Amino acid sequence: MTAVSALESARELLAEFPVVDGHNDLPWALREQVRYDLDARDIATDQSAHLHTDLARLRAGGVGAQYWSVYVRSDLPDAVPATLEQIDCVRQLIDRHPADLRAALTAADLEAARAEGRIASLMGAEGGHSIANSLATLRALYALGVRYMTLTHNDNNDWADSATDKPGVGGLSAFGRAVVGEMNREGMLVDLSHVAATTMRDALDTSVAPVIFSHSSSRAVCDHPRNIPDDVLERLPANGGVAMVTFVPKFVLQAAVDWTAAADENMRAHGFHHLATTPDAMKVHRAFEERHPRPIATVATVADHLDHMREVAGIDHLGIGGDYDGTAFTPDGLDDVSGYPNLIAELLDRGWSRSDLAKLTWQNSVRVLGAAEDVARELQATRGPSNVTLRDLDA
Repeated sequence: MTAVSALESARELLAEFPVVDGHNDLPWALREQVRYDLDARDIATDQSAHLHTDLARLRAGGVGAQYWSVYVRSDLPDAVPATLEQIDCVRQLIDRHPADLRAALTAADLEAARAEGRIASLMGAEGGHSIANSLATLRALYALGVRYMTLTHNDNNDWADSATDKPGVGGLSAFGRAVVGEMNREGMLVDLSHVAATTMRDALDTSVAPVIFSHSSSRAVCDHPRNIPDDVLERLPANGGVAMVTFVPKFVLQAAVDWTAAADENMRAHGFHHLATTPDAMKVHRAFEERHPRPIATVATVADHLDHMREVAGIDHLGIGGDYDGTAFTPDGLDDVSGYPNLIAELLDRGWSRSDLAKLTWQNSVRVLGAAEDVARELQATRGPSNVTLRDLDA
């Protein structure tokens, strides 16, 4: 298949089976750059000078549903109100752009948005610190529309270990397992991106609903602790979950791992958080890159992960979670949210079938949300909300 025809075929497929993307950090970028001044970063206009995301590029990329991350940093002393501000930002975006964005809470909402030609907008909380060790707060986030929670971010919390922190409780504590159980009861997807492999395994042992990895790739292809080991991928068919490949170069390209560690240290030396993407922070990033050219990931790099993940987990358990506006760098050809057709074209050239790609982009992610809803209905018929506390279980 020629490059042109593969790209044309990719766009045709995405018109019918658009991308459900598992993770986009636009709300945090809006907080960091303009403190939620949505006129200053109007996504109805070209934002390519500032952001990976705007409405025109979402349309060009064939995005049909987006989990907007309502992430806040784990070192914030006011994580709960900050998470509420993030939720409010997403709601404002939906209200400002009703012709393009549609609030979505269920699998049925996803299908309705697709039929209407609008982009289904869901929310995912990135890090269990956002519930402040409170199952009531977890339920409140669900009531406000949050449909997944990543159990940790880059740091451990009191009840779960992160992939990028030292071992704490050894995976999930007893209260951590209670959190997973309550998420199952609510219908909130358990997201295992960012967590330690021990936490992944404990969560799979605990959850009675399918789990997701909202933005993680293969550890066998790129040995970074943020990625998914093969033994965990092998468990997804029995669980029913979905692993959503991410595009972040330092998670997909082995040569980028060491370079990123040096770049992060440079950011800290200049007084910035290593994940900062403000204009001043990006100037520091670019100056470092001029002195130390970074290894370049490509569309093929990401496709290599998907090839391996399909072999291990099976096509029914894959999805896409780009992590746009949450990373300083992106692969060539996946520069922003308009790039998804390039990945689909690459996979077509590798022999992926139309039915396989429909599962990757749309069907698997819709199915897993619907399955979580089914489990929640069953659990709610047998037990009420849990009011157990961290002290009760982990004292």
